[in-house]
Amino acid sequence: MKIGSIEPENNVFLAPMAGITDAVFRLLCKEMQAGIVWSEMVSAKGMSHNNQNTKKMLFVSENEHPAAVQLFGSDPEIMGRMAKELNAYGEIDILDINMGCPAPKIVKNGEGSALSLDPELAGRIIYAVASNSDKPVTVKIRKGFDSKHINAVEMAKTAEQNGAAAVTLHGRTREEYYSGKADWDIIGEVKSSLKKIPLIGNGDIFTPEDAKKMLEYTNCDAVMIGRGAQGNPWIFKRTVHYLKSGELLPEPTLNERIATARRHLKMLVGYKGERIGVCEMRKHIGWYLKGLPHSAEMRVEVNSTTGSENMDALLCKYAAGKNV
Repeated sequence: MKIGSIEPENNVFLAPMAGITDAVFRLLCKEMQAGIVWSEMVSAKGMSHNNQNTKKMLFVSENEHPAAVQLFGSDPEIMGRMAKELNAYGEIDILDINMGCPAPKIVKNGEGSALSLDPELAGRIIYAVASNSDKPVTVKIRKGFDSKHINAVEMAKTAEQNGAAAVTLHGRTREEYYSGKADWDIIGEVKSSLKKIPLIGNGDIFTPEDAKKMLEYTNCDAVMIGRGAQGNPWIFKRTVHYLKSGELLPEPTLNERIATARRHLKMLVGYKGERIGVCEMRKHIGWYLKGLPHSAEMRVEVNSTTGSENMDALLCKYAAGKNV
C-alpha cells in the first residue's frame, strides 16, 4: 500500500498514544518492524505559541522512517499554518490529524472526537492542512461520537474529498472510549465507501491472528496496533512474519522482556532526564511484565523506586528469579 508518496515496508503500524509513543518507544517498535510509527498527539495551538515542550514532541530520529506526527486542533487557520511549518521538518514523513481522541479535556475544547459532531468544520481543517502540506496528510477518526451519532462513513468521505491521503478508523465511539468490543463491521463499511485512498483499521488487535482476521474481515489496507504494543514491541515482528508465512513466532522470553525493558529505561532517561524518565518508565515496566509470575509484587516495588540505577537493579533481580 501507499500513503501519498510513502510506501512502507509492511502494513502493520504503531498507533499514536498520548504519553506512550515518544521517540524512544517508536524506535523500539520500528526496530521490531513496525511499518509506520505515529507520534503522540501534538497541539497545533501549543506549536503556534512556541511551547518548548510541544516542540520537543516533534523530534523524529533518523532511524524511525517512515514516521507520522499527529496534530490536534479545531481552528483551520492555525492547523493550516502549523502544517506549513511542519513541512520544514525533513524528518517527518506524514502529517496526521487527530479527530478521534476521547479525552474529556480535548473534547471539551471541541477537538479530537468532538470534531465528528461537525463534519463541515472537520472538512475545513483537513483541507487547510492538506493544502499547506507537501507531505501526505492522514486523518484518524472513530466510529462516531456516541450511539446516536455513528458517522464514520461521512467523516471518511469528508477526509477523502478534502485531500487526505489515508484514513485510520478506530471501531469504537467516543462514548465507548476503549470499553467493550471494537466494531469491525464499520471498518468494512468505511473501506467500501472510500474510492481513492487506503483505510487503516484500528481496535482490538492484540495478537498476530487478530491482525490477520481484521484484514480479511474488513478488507482494510493496513492495521494499526495501540494497546497491543504496550510492553510488547515484538507484536510487530511477529505479526509481519505471520501475515507473510502463516507461522507464529514464539512469544518473547523473560530474558528478552527484561533486556528490552532495561534498554528502554536507559534510552528514556537519556532522552528525558533521570526524574521524568524513571517516572514514565514505571508504566512501561508494568506492561513488560504483565502476565509473568510475581509481576504484581514487582510493580509495587517499581512504582516506589527512585533512581534509574535502582530500577535497573530491580529488573536484574527479577530476571535472576530472586524475590523483589
